[in-house]
Amino acid sequence: MGIYLNPGTDKLDISRNSRLYVDKSQMISFLNSLIDTEERFVCVSRPRRFGKTMAANMLTAYYSKDCDSHASFSGLSITADPSFERYLNKYNVIKIDINGAISNKGTLSVSKYYEREILPELREKFRDVELPENITLANAITRIHSYTHEKFVIIIDEYDVIMRDEAFSKDLDDYLMFLVSLFKDEVTNTAIALAYITGILPVIREKAQSKLNNFTEYTMLDGGELSPYMGFVWDEVKELALSNGMDSEDLRSWYDGYKICGIDVFSPKSVVTAIIKKKCGDYWSQTGTYESIIDYIRMDFEGIKDDVVRMIAGESIPFDPSTYRNSLNDIKSKDDVFASLIHLGYLSYDSKTEGCFIPNKEIRTEWIKAIKLNPDYKNVLSRVNMSRELLEATWNMDCDKVSQALFESHGYVTSNLTYNNEGSFQSAIRLAYFYSDAYYTVINELPTGKGFADVVFIPFVPNVPAMIVELKKDSTPDIAINQIKEREYPKALEKYRKNLLLVAISYETSTKNHYCKIEKAQ
Repeated sequence: MGIYLNPGTDKLDISRNSRLYVDKSQMISFLNSLIDTEERFVCVSRPRRFGKTMAANMLTAYYSKDCDSHASFSGLSITADPSFERYLNKYNVIKIDINGAISNKGTLSVSKYYEREILPELREKFRDVELPENITLANAITRIHSYTHEKFVIIIDEYDVIMRDEAFSKDLDDYLMFLVSLFKDEVTNTAIALAYITGILPVIREKAQSKLNNFTEYTMLDGGELSPYMGFVWDEVKELALSNGMDSEDLRSWYDGYKICGIDVFSPKSVVTAIIKKKCGDYWSQTGTYESIIDYIRMDFEGIKDDVVRMIAGESIPFDPSTYRNSLNDIKSKDDVFASLIHLGYLSYDSKTEGCFIPNKEIRTEWIKAIKLNPDYKNVLSRVNMSRELLEATWNMDCDKVSQALFESHGYVTSNLTYNNEGSFQSAIRLAYFYSDAYYTVINELPTGKGFADVVFIPFVPNVPAMIVELKKDSTPDIAINQIKEREYPKALEKYRKNLLLVAISYETSTKNHYCKIEKAQ
């Protein structure tokens, strides 16, 4: 076994020895179905902390020759798959982490660095194949395959480091040629049974796509068959919570919200850290910083500030990903901004509604940190900071204070054009009650009784009242309260009937005055 050639199972073994390990080995079954097909070139893009490197290490352990990986995969679900034995330890794996080249290459180009590092290992293993001193890595692979008929699996982690950082722009052309020589050359790529590359961004359009258009991309916008395998899914989080004495609903409120092909996906690092520390919190900033947001939200594209405020308030914003060039350095529109933030993990995208939104409490905390540094969001921050007081005023049934707070929040979230939009009014409520997510799961348009309640606050901590909020335009709070009762909205919250508040809020479109009435459910 070598450092780059057939590295073996050590890194998988370390992962399996960790305190928490989730079996993602079934992704191997899908990749096995691509072996030696036109679809064998795979690019998986996910934000940091989504398990890309662990998956790459697992694949390395599975395909690598020169070792027996049965013990490392013992007990994992893939062992029951018909393809498991067929491909286990059958290929020469070359595993590369581009971060390693950036840190250690010195004045060498990436291609020269890896030729210096990998060619000696190839010469040691394939002593009967002549590999001249000046041979490229791609030509060495081709020559080995020609003489031995053995095929390779190429795994590159963080392949896009050079592409997404302008500091390495002078190295980009050489690096692209390195990738092209491995994956696009018709002679070389016949020696490759599978290519698996990972990064934060999909293949960059224009500069790289035409050169690497043989790759199928599995992204945050469209994860395809690999959607459940990058990140944790809800059943896995529930099992981790149950076996470690944690509240799964608390984990869901903090870390759920990424939707990939209709599947709810959680950031593994955040969930694991919360379980180990026995406390949910904002662990995102430990590996990714909110500075990534700041430059984007300062860009004055097509009313981006208004959309940011609406997303902070809990709203989903229409989004078109089709024009994005998969580059952090070529932002030309609001959709480009949001696409970048989706790939970085600061937004999520729902393909069914074609909208983007802030996925969960942890990421919303990062957004609040970011807007604190921007004076344009001063009024929004004042609403956020006052939301604790508003929550207590609601619990205390202080209708005057609630009315005033909602009047102010409604004006911050909406423009004159959207003021009377029902969805915007709901967003104003969500912004006004920003800190309610410390106590509640908040649901818009919840099916209840004989209709849909506008906003429902379902507590996940004890001794906190549940709340049903009904919104009315050009009406009265009494009519709203009566609607809650007549349509039997409280039936959906039967378990909270002894501690349930009915909150009616109305406003006049002419004066914009807001009114409130709060009752305890009988």
